[in-house]
Amino acid sequence: MITGAALIAPVLALSTPLAQAEAPPMPVGEGQAPGAPAAPPAADATPPITADDALIDGRRRPGHQKDLPDRVDQDNPGAVNAPEPEAFYDKYDGEGPVGDLGLDVGVPDRWRIMSSLCPKKDAQTGKKDTSLYTLFPKLAYVCHSDIDPFHHSLLKGDRPLARGKRPGFLKGDDWFFIANAISDTVVEPRSFPIPVGNQTTTNPDANDTFGRSHSLVLSQTVLAGFSLLKGETAYKPPIVEYRVLLAANINHVQVPERRVLFVEASKGTRRTDAFIGVQEAFVDYHIGRFDTKRYDFVSVRAGIQPFQSDFRGFLFNDNQLGVRLFGNRDNNRVQFNLAAFWRIEKDTNSGLNDLGQALRRDWIFTGNLYRQDFPVVGLTSQVSVTYNMNREDRFKADHNGFPVRPSLLGDLRPRQYDVVYLGYAVDGHIGRMNLTGQAYAALGEDRNNFLTSRPAIIKAWFAAAEASYDVDWMRFRLSGLYASGDSDPYDKTEGGFDAIYENPQFAGADTSYWIRQSIPFAGGGRAVSINGRNGILNSLRTSKDQGQSNFINPGTMLAGLGGDFDLTPNWRLSANANHLWFENTKVMQVLRNEGSIPKSIGWDLSLSSIWRPKAAQNVVFRLSGAVLQASDGFKDLFDQRNHGSRFYSVLANATLAF
Repeated sequence: MITGAALIAPVLALSTPLAQAEAPPMPVGEGQAPGAPAAPPAADATPPITADDALIDGRRRPGHQKDLPDRVDQDNPGAVNAPEPEAFYDKYDGEGPVGDLGLDVGVPDRWRIMSSLCPKKDAQTGKKDTSLYTLFPKLAYVCHSDIDPFHHSLLKGDRPLARGKRPGFLKGDDWFFIANAISDTVVEPRSFPIPVGNQTTTNPDANDTFGRSHSLVLSQTVLAGFSLLKGETAYKPPIVEYRVLLAANINHVQVPERRVLFVEASKGTRRTDAFIGVQEAFVDYHIGRFDTKRYDFVSVRAGIQPFQSDFRGFLFNDNQLGVRLFGNRDNNRVQFNLAAFWRIEKDTNSGLNDLGQALRRDWIFTGNLYRQDFPVVGLTSQVSVTYNMNREDRFKADHNGFPVRPSLLGDLRPRQYDVVYLGYAVDGHIGRMNLTGQAYAALGEDRNNFLTSRPAIIKAWFAAAEASYDVDWMRFRLSGLYASGDSDPYDKTEGGFDAIYENPQFAGADTSYWIRQSIPFAGGGRAVSINGRNGILNSLRTSKDQGQSNFINPGTMLAGLGGDFDLTPNWRLSANANHLWFENTKVMQVLRNEGSIPKSIGWDLSLSSIWRPKAAQNVVFRLSGAVLQASDGFKDLFDQRNHGSRFYSVLANATLAF
């Protein structure tokens, strides 16, 4: 029961509020090109200003400014030139004024110029000689422990590994070591409809179909990551990188009814579980550069790695085993990804990768292309093609005994499908208006419609957009989402849109009740939910982590209003109000054997407070609360004697990062 955003984006998404809901990072990221230096002017004339002299070719300045500023001439007669190479020594002999200061070691590279002045511990006394602080008072601001994350540190990749102090298999110079660790603590009281049967209820005097709804989740996750890379990362992408990220989780859950945590009613209403997963383990090799001036590059990455198929994580946002070819062109204005993934089974209760189980017979092939400043300056456009090939033809139950493949719907035969997602997205701004948009068409074939036991064509649609406007320290947001639902479960077309592995940073993200909580669907069995945890789609899946995509679902519609308010540099307050609907309730009418079910789900109201005491992402505390005020459609499914009209979710989260 870990916080999905803390693991999958990678690692700091949970503690980055604007990255969660408004401004996710660019998809490629590696190799952001620095600006090119202007050509030196002639001494006796000022040549005409061209775009290539002052700006990157093909770009213009944002806003309404049309004329470029005057050219800056640098003419310094009498300036002292750099000394000749003969002025530098190869090896210091320990004599002279430098030796008098105790600096008897040559500086091997530019990273150690200041650190070489820091006093070292005496081998006998164990104390440091701080006499240099008298000569250089500001030196004390430079000399810090390696475990201090706020200053230059060997463990944070600020300085390369010294010769003689690195493993022998590392050839050449400029090898950096980066270590990071994250502690993610979650306390989550919540309530949601819990269907029960008379034979399993903990309250035998009750005669309702639904039991008590209050529950509690406690979760502690610790992540430790290590990277070894070669290259001057401040100026160009690494030549090669080795990366490992391990995650350990322990969770405790309390619920009021039996057969919620375990399929066996005898196992009770409490569960404590722990697991260690491998979230990243890859090698990234820098193949080469197209342009030595701008450092446009191509890299290949193989192993368990994070991948996000679109700006907001609507389709596929996970850490999976795969091979990825990525890079950029044209001064980083064009970016691309080509990737293939073989999905790893997830641990049921933690959501971490479980390498102890066989790989799933589920493959993902994807490619996307990004273009900056298209169709207008300030917007980045993305086109993508993603193919999901599923061949899971065997029964699978999770660690708690509930069936996850195939789901407990219809004829219970194994399902296999092929679906292609065609996508277009934009992200950026038009003037002062921030804008994110995403559209998908899901086209393919399901080899077994679980209601007709015949093959069916998949044809479903998805669209989402979010616009925001900044006014000083306030940001106001409008959100809208549409995912098509299936209008006739018995025909030859499946029209309900479903994702591969969604983790949306949208409309409040996991602050939202509907995105954070999973609602069981009573009519289809306790192992089938209307929506998934940390997901927004009403897909009627068994599990987002271990289940299969389902294109016979009621679909989703959302309209929302939100705001972020930076009350101080350390404290942000966010509020969201979303209204949700089912796009089409026909499939639920069939599964529940009801004549009609209204479309309206209800109002999802949430409030979140984020406090960063150090004004950085190293220490972040978050407290949020959400309420679902049910409307007619939700009440029709879950209301019993007026006890199913309001549910709550509270999330207290502390994130500590090094």
